[in-house]
Amino acid sequence: MRDEADAAAALSEAVSPVDPVLGTGKAVERLLLTLLPKERACVLLKDVFDYSLEEIAELVDSTVGGVKAGLNRARTKLAESPPPAAVRNASPELKQIMRLYVDRFNRRDWDGVRELTSADARLNVLERFVGKFADAPYFFNYERWSWPWRLALGEVDGEPVVIVLQRGADTWTPHSAIRFEVISQRIERIVDYIHCPWVLAAATTVTVVMA
Repeated sequence: MRDEADAAAALSEAVSPVDPVLGTGKAVERLLLTLLPKERACVLLKDVFDYSLEEIAELVDSTVGGVKAGLNRARTKLAESPPPAAVRNASPELKQIMRLYVDRFNRRDWDGVRELTSADARLNVLERFVGKFADAPYFFNYERWSWPWRLALGEVDGEPVVIVLQRGADTWTPHSAIRFEVISQRIERIVDYIHCPWVLAAATTVTVVMA
């Protein structure tokens, strides 16, 4: 079976039309943010690859009834969820916070990173954690990654984001992205795609502005 990034273009037509301004990457991101993993797998397998209900049940370790229920939930969520907003230019406030975040994160200055977040900041590490930033083992998990990494400012399909870079044989390459919501010079929400590198693969353009 192809991975989710390869399936995104087909999914955009099978499930929900993609605005040409937003592109396939946003369709993939909408899938990721809207659906639970098993729901997403059911939609991909049925609506993109046209697997039978019996085949899907075997692949996702469920029953035919469970697959039907998952498909119904997924399609309802996609129908009810608003499409992603068009990309807007980042405010000077957001750009400054992103620069500070990158600098402090790369220095492992975790107290400095905490200073950038509000007391009630929310964290969503896709496929792993959703909750309060203060309750997450966020820094510990980054410390324990077995491969060399660093952060950089960048853009994904024109949207300013923080890019997680992975060290290759002789260069740093984009691995995943981190998005923020900033209010009153404090980070209120972090969405980290470290476990979903295929989101970048689905994007039209990925640019590292400052490595």
